[in-house]
Amino acid sequence: MDAVMLAVIGAVLLLLGGAAVVFGVLPLDAALEIGDRVWPILLFVVAVTIVAELAARAGVFDAAAARLARLSRGRVILLWLMVVAFAAVVTAFLSLDTTAVLLTPVVVAVARANGLSPMPFAFATVWLANTASLFLPVSNLTNLLAAHRLGDLDALGFLGLLGPSAIIATVVTVILLWLTNRRDLRGRFTPARPPRVSDPVLLRISAVVLVVMMPLLVVGIPPWMPALGAAVVLAAVFAWRSPTALRWALVPWQLVVFASGLFLAVGAAEALGSGALLAAATGSGEDLVSLWQVAGVGMLGANVVNNLPAYLALESAAGSPVRLAALLIGVNAGPLITPWASLATLLWHERLHAVGVDVPWKRYILLGLVVAPLTVALAVLPLALH
Repeated sequence: MDAVMLAVIGAVLLLLGGAAVVFGVLPLDAALEIGDRVWPILLFVVAVTIVAELAARAGVFDAAAARLARLSRGRVILLWLMVVAFAAVVTAFLSLDTTAVLLTPVVVAVARANGLSPMPFAFATVWLANTASLFLPVSNLTNLLAAHRLGDLDALGFLGLLGPSAIIATVVTVILLWLTNRRDLRGRFTPARPPRVSDPVLLRISAVVLVVMMPLLVVGIPPWMPALGAAVVLAAVFAWRSPTALRWALVPWQLVVFASGLFLAVGAAEALGSGALLAAATGSGEDLVSLWQVAGVGMLGANVVNNLPAYLALESAAGSPVRLAALLIGVNAGPLITPWASLATLLWHERLHAVGVDVPWKRYILLGLVVAPLTVALAVLPLALH
């Protein structure tokens, strides 16, 4: 699924949603309520994508990865662990798509520059892009939707609800990554020279903007505000230092069209009574088995269709905060089996192909059949204590 196909699907969904409004299937008030809920989320997605793209163009991620290579003192396992931590932080604050799209080619380049196999680094970015997206509301579009459903839960409240599960999901992922790649993570290497920086001023300013923006995303103000502010500042700096970098392609309009159409289509489906059927599938309890049921249905839905429509379809059926958290675990940490389960996975594979790294989908699926159910099952355990 490329960007054009994503936009086409979104346009079709928008037309279907519009038809549902015109013919009275989805009341106009309900459609306007969906729009009021969605616009801050989509504005954040657009702004943070622009910030991440411009920061990457300035060389922030390249410089950070090269610094990690020097700090590792030539130990392969230490470099890999620092890349894992870097991927988790980027995912938590800048979203899973940033890790999949922008960090993946960077860590592959660092591995190659130091004579290491890129595979352990490539798998770290895609697995952690999904499993580490449980930490904060801004880590994943599904989290932002859930935070609104939970009464605009702030970052600390969200972390209190899902923090232990996020830690377990991340640790389990790292252990499984090490087990499957341990032969390539032995030994030492001679750190390569850091990449040349074309514009040190642009690099420093971009790094400062990122460092200032990241904590502002979790202090309680609407995330779109600091993200939009950072995007405006970086756009102004690039207009001064590198105006050719400012292109319309920076705006993820395909994702905006897709998400907008999806919200309307799911709203229309709920108006037709889909909620009752899905409620029967997810159950109603808050004991461990019931929470596993919710998370399992979410994981299955994500891998059959995609994590975003799976979350939207099951959101109403989830019910309580704890059950909604279980659903998030299923749709965030679970889409590691099929290629289309997460948009981040498709983008990751596309970026790897662009830099000449071939990851057969067969290997990805077979590994995912192990890591996804195990990670989801263990990550749900802390919720049973709420």
